[in-house]
Amino acid sequence: MSLDSDTSSQGGDHRNFRQITRDRLLFEMLRSTRKNSKSTWKVLIMDKFTVKIMSYACKMADITEEGVSLVEDLYKRRQPLPSLDAIYFIQPTKENIVMFLSDMSGRSPLYKKAYVFFSSPVHKELVAQIKKDSSVLPRIGALSEMNLEYFAIDSQGFTTDHERALEELFSENAEGSHKYNACLNTMATRISTVFASMREFPRVHYRVAKTINASTMTTLRDLVPTKLAAGVWNCLAKYKTTIPEFPQTETCELLIVDRSIDQIAPIIHEWTYDAMCHDLLCLDGNKYVHEVPSKNGPATEKKEVLLEDHDPVWLELRHAHIADASERLHDKMTNFVSKNKAAQLHQARNGGEVSTRDLQKMVQALPQYSDQIDKLSLHVEIAGKLNNIIREQCLRDVGQLEQDLVFGDAGTKELINFLRTQLGVSRENKLRLLMIYAALNPEKFESDKSAKLMQLAGLSADDMIAVNNMRCLCGPDTKKSSGGGFTLKFDVHKKKQAHRKERTGEESAWALSRFYPVLEELIEKLSKGELPKDEYNCMNDPSPSFHGLPTSSSVRTSPAHSMRSRRTGGTWARPRGSDDGYSSDSVLKHASSDFKKLGQRIFVFVIGGATRSELCAAHKLSSKLKREVILGSSSLDDPPQFITKLKLMSVEEELTLDDLQI
Repeated sequence: MSLDSDTSSQGGDHRNFRQITRDRLLFEMLRSTRKNSKSTWKVLIMDKFTVKIMSYACKMADITEEGVSLVEDLYKRRQPLPSLDAIYFIQPTKENIVMFLSDMSGRSPLYKKAYVFFSSPVHKELVAQIKKDSSVLPRIGALSEMNLEYFAIDSQGFTTDHERALEELFSENAEGSHKYNACLNTMATRISTVFASMREFPRVHYRVAKTINASTMTTLRDLVPTKLAAGVWNCLAKYKTTIPEFPQTETCELLIVDRSIDQIAPIIHEWTYDAMCHDLLCLDGNKYVHEVPSKNGPATEKKEVLLEDHDPVWLELRHAHIADASERLHDKMTNFVSKNKAAQLHQARNGGEVSTRDLQKMVQALPQYSDQIDKLSLHVEIAGKLNNIIREQCLRDVGQLEQDLVFGDAGTKELINFLRTQLGVSRENKLRLLMIYAALNPEKFESDKSAKLMQLAGLSADDMIAVNNMRCLCGPDTKKSSGGGFTLKFDVHKKKQAHRKERTGEESAWALSRFYPVLEELIEKLSKGELPKDEYNCMNDPSPSFHGLPTSSSVRTSPAHSMRSRRTGGTWARPRGSDDGYSSDSVLKHASSDFKKLGQRIFVFVIGGATRSELCAAHKLSSKLKREVILGSSSLDDPPQFITKLKLMSVEEELTLDDLQI
């Protein structure tokens, strides 16, 4: 399977973003070494970054299937295996080259032959350093640039692993810092490798600095999207001459924005199953730990599970409202019991109710259904936990006030009344409420009113840091008012239009579903060619062959113009009538066979951290617009992480995210 043939812009490529990433790693890299290698089994050696690239896209079984018997860390002491060939997948750094040369040089190299794949473009000096060693050169089977240096965190999402982007690009002392340029350069390189992998050449749109005029000073942090767009453009220009069959004309859209477009999305409580799991449960990434009955007696034992795409129940429910997810899980359990005699007996014995624990015991009694019951009981347990937390923390009341503030149905009076009367609300949730209020009412935080509000909420000076640092994500004071959607400016008085507008025609049956991220609106505008010209520029004018469209700063692209066939990657409009109780609507089957003619891809990159609501919007809009929407960011943040990162922006000494908790 060759990338060149599989991802051409007019071909029949139906694989989603993560599948293309996976196929490149498995086939273009690992499988390609079979041709000239006499060694049946090989050793795969990676550095700390590339091992994460691999783990996000591939399973260990996939790697083994391609002839890899051992995976090693480049920086750990390794046993010599002179009869085996080695595959190196590493970043092109001086340190990595030194380690590689020490492995393969001299009379006794660690491996018979080395196939070297770099994750991004390698400097000529480093190639020259390798070629200088005459003992290493004959032992190299391949020296290649994979140009794949990102984490495919979702079928339609990636990150560049810049967890400190807020601090390095937007803090007060980011000006003139060497970290500022280093962060932007690396980010640009990694974003560009996404397009190298997809064989796509984008039109690069970006949010312009809010203060580009003669009378005001433009800050470096306000120029971040502009500088990143220029960096990506430079990398893509090189790809056009260095990567075989890289498109020479535009095949897709890329929109680069930063966190200033929407400061509320990372803080507000989101009510989808996925967002609630990551916000309210103590997950380690996507890892959830729960207790299951022990196979050796009445005791319980801890079991780790991954909430990922291979779980059909998770795939179906992750973007559903928590109330909808709970209902569907109840329906599934009812259906399972109605179709299974052993479960009916168990139900009769226990007074008509089947608990999570009962379901787990059925796994042992009904091994033929173990996988389905396992997953069903897991999600019944998780949904139960979430609903308990929602109840205990009064989150329905918190969420209602959050959304009323955003949509202009509540103000200072309602907030003060809430803080005085709702004594059971946690400090963190009060902080989040005040951060939303500050974003909407910046003038209230320019006087002693802010101190009174913080005192009323029982918050500390440390909490106030997070509120104040939100200012760093906005441009300086400008008299120009925004002509676009919802914007946040801390140094101008609130205007009525600062509140998010209600969406027409998208009413939901579920409470607390009104909120939507600004990014959703921007993607729709981009798809229609209606991005505000005074707020968004484009690096490249459209080429004459760009589907025969007229030249303009915002090109209107119809899905009919591109006949690429790909899956939609979403489960938003799935009928519920086909539910059999344990197949989870056959989501996985649909995901692999439900192909649709999709238009050109839309890529969006958020500098400073994306949210799960924005990733959810990418899936939703892929179905709505009939175009695969891929969301990229420096990181994917849940509200506690984002607030911690805001606080870190004021910390002088070197700390890790674990050192500072909200």
